[in-house]
Amino acid sequence: MKTHVIVAGAGIVGLSTAYELTRRGHRVTVLEKERGVAAHQTGNNSGVIHSGLYYTPGSLKATLGQAGAISMERFAKDNGVAIDICGKLVVATSSSQIPALERLYERGQANGVGCSIVSASEAREVEPHVNAVAALKVPSTGIVDYRGVCAALRRLIEQGGGEVLFDQKIVGVTTHPDVVTVTTKVAEYRADEFVNCAGLHSDRVASLAGLKPDVRIIPFRGEYFELTPESTHLVNGLIYPVPNPAFPFLGVHLTKMVKGGVHAGPNAVFALAREGYTWLQINPRDTWESARWPGLWKLGKKFWRNGLDEVARSLSQKRFLASLRELVPALADDSLVPTHAGVRAQAMRRDGSLVDDFYFERAPRQIHVLNAPSPAATAGLEIGRAVADELAALR
Repeated sequence: MKTHVIVAGAGIVGLSTAYELTRRGHRVTVLEKERGVAAHQTGNNSGVIHSGLYYTPGSLKATLGQAGAISMERFAKDNGVAIDICGKLVVATSSSQIPALERLYERGQANGVGCSIVSASEAREVEPHVNAVAALKVPSTGIVDYRGVCAALRRLIEQGGGEVLFDQKIVGVTTHPDVVTVTTKVAEYRADEFVNCAGLHSDRVASLAGLKPDVRIIPFRGEYFELTPESTHLVNGLIYPVPNPAFPFLGVHLTKMVKGGVHAGPNAVFALAREGYTWLQINPRDTWESARWPGLWKLGKKFWRNGLDEVARSLSQKRFLASLRELVPALADDSLVPTHAGVRAQAMRRDGSLVDDFYFERAPRQIHVLNAPSPAATAGLEIGRAVADELAALR
């Protein structure tokens, strides 16, 4: 049965979902509150195509991430989007990190990721300036222009008869027996089904639709620097630290950019607004809602030392650089230039646990994507297929 579907959000997950539904013959309307595509998470990430290395075997992140790396590479090449499969090193800088590196290798093998542990000398054949006692080499990791991907998706949606509408902040969603009504600040739309891919505001849109989500979106800002042109020769591809298994973020790393240059970061600090890209962007409602969520305090109690380290890196370029020098010691004192930040929409439970996988909630005629952090950009096309399948199962 062919239907009319409204999709909230023109990030990569919303556009991928709309594209897949259009391919299946449905009429699709995408409603986006900003004035263009990829305005938030998608347009402010590091541009990495992840290989599926880090994720729990059998999880959606693992299965959709690995498949997504393949489909994203194919989509970019088919649609003229800039892409470079440049490979990645995950670097152990001391012997104490080697057991964690070996566990990461085992997880990669379980997820079907082509990777290998290499010696320090072999690591320096790939990255001559890296500090390593050993490293995990992941050739399939790449970089891509995700804004370009979203522009291509929009074009294909519109060519397929769909529409992508901007300045459409959703203020109400009502489900009737035979239709869903979605009200924005400027108009009212009626459709057969509704898909919520609103990212940083997905829990609020779900509440507008009558759900009581089991999770709350907590915003974490990731700040970036770029290496100066004089320093970019120190990095050939992607250089990551061995992640701390007790901390839910990967740590600052160095990433070649698809249009040239090298990104450094991101850190991870609690943002005082859901769209809080600097310390000065404060939204009292957002901060109050986060502070009222009991899980935030439980998470803070567990990771307060890590949190202080992240704040210190945020406030001190010297501390940020020191973390990067653990990976590449030759970085000079003046090698960093501040650049943009991104905000991660992280779903958190009341007990303080972060939702560790892509997470959907369902209602009659509705699908709500309530957790889609990294590697959601990599897995975007596959998430779109999964959501389309879920929607079909509701009919």
